[in-house]
Amino acid sequence: MSDSSRTYDVIVLGAGPAGENLADRTRAAGLTSVIVENELLGGECSFWACEPSKALLRPVVARADALRVPGFRRTAEGPLDIPTVFAHRDKIAVNWTDDDQVDWLKSVSVDLVRGHGRLDGPRQVVVETREGDSVRLTARQVVGVATGTVTAFPDVPGLDSVRPWTNREATAASEVPDRLAIVGGGVVAVEMATVWQALGSQVTLLVRGNEVLNRMEPFAGKMVAASLEEAGVDVRFEVTVTEVARRDGPDSPVHITLSTGDSVTADEILIATGRAPHTADIGLETVGLTPGGWLEVDDTYRVKGIEDGWMYAVGDVNHRALMTHQGKYQARIAGAIIGARAQDEPLDTEKWGAHSSTADHTAVPQVVFTDPDVTCVGLTTARAEATGRQVDVVDFDLAHLAGSVQYAEGYRGKARMLLDPERGTVLGVTFVGPGVQELLYSATVAVTTEATVEQLWHAVPAFPTISEVWLRLLEAYRDRAE
Repeated sequence: MSDSSRTYDVIVLGAGPAGENLADRTRAAGLTSVIVENELLGGECSFWACEPSKALLRPVVARADALRVPGFRRTAEGPLDIPTVFAHRDKIAVNWTDDDQVDWLKSVSVDLVRGHGRLDGPRQVVVETREGDSVRLTARQVVGVATGTVTAFPDVPGLDSVRPWTNREATAASEVPDRLAIVGGGVVAVEMATVWQALGSQVTLLVRGNEVLNRMEPFAGKMVAASLEEAGVDVRFEVTVTEVARRDGPDSPVHITLSTGDSVTADEILIATGRAPHTADIGLETVGLTPGGWLEVDDTYRVKGIEDGWMYAVGDVNHRALMTHQGKYQARIAGAIIGARAQDEPLDTEKWGAHSSTADHTAVPQVVFTDPDVTCVGLTTARAEATGRQVDVVDFDLAHLAGSVQYAEGYRGKARMLLDPERGTVLGVTFVGPGVQELLYSATVAVTTEATVEQLWHAVPAFPTISEVWLRLLEAYRDRAE
């Protein structure tokens, strides 16, 4: 066992997208940075979540789109080439190697220490390396925590003994189970139900509430659930799992007992009931924080409760928005803030300032890559009601667009725009339908900039594209006002 010690301006725990961006931006601000990672650089998103899941989803959704295109249906009616789908997924995940990420880190002059890093008092991190060495790191300025999240397992008797799938197994598996039970009704649950049903599993989706995607507009969940059922998924609402067991040995089927008294038998069970902060074993107790908890931050991403403000947290671990793109946004802002504070420069935290976290509060975009796609940004009607916000709600049936008719025969979709009734500004947008993911950035710009109806009237969408929905929403609002 050998010991070594090193000092940097900034230490970053976690090399997922948020951690990588934080290290990069602080280095760009002229500070020395080191990143600590115990697994693969690129984190959950690159290897077990966003990228491999979308690689699996793309052929599924493309085939669904093709089946709606006249003249192409016969070609698309055959089964998916499963080995090729898996091979493409493996390629996207770089066969679970991170050499390219290591090369990138070197190119931006950020050091790397591989191993498990734990805080050991203020500005101190001790890393137990894979070789069994101990490296002590000291931060002159900041320790940034970007350790992300892990699967939150429900308290179900027998769950530990059945080797449940998490998002990792669901996105990395290379064999199709005959029967797959999925517990949950959120994004991971519906996306993985879409994938594995199309690949040949008989999927049973077990949802605790009465809808899927319950944080989005209700029509979004209804349309996705209906599509899953049409594809053959057995969707069961208002059920919980009370017990699970592989009764006939470790490789036997999983017997799942439900709160309704019914039971389900599956070859694998995927737990997709939520995420928990990956902070249980990073030494939070050594700096006065509770292990295993979310890290609450202020609007400059400083962790609350830390004397002298030397700890920052970006990405999922701060529980503001559990999405890769938002974690990267936070890291870019936090990196600029850390650099400015290190140089004793004033912060520009005005709405459009370099150190403002505006988008965290008003315009968090999200895509669900199902069939149909779901995209949303800003307020939903339920959120507006819960906060007492008055909104004008404008709906439009996407099937009435010339662009959607061109896109697919029998197109089904819906758009909703929420407006401030006094200012006429866009507060939230939801689109559901094939291909609507490409509308999300325009919606995000509209919400972020608080675009008005009068301004949007002069942003002309091309004909015949699905983006013409913006014009139709504005017309519907105008006609109702008249």
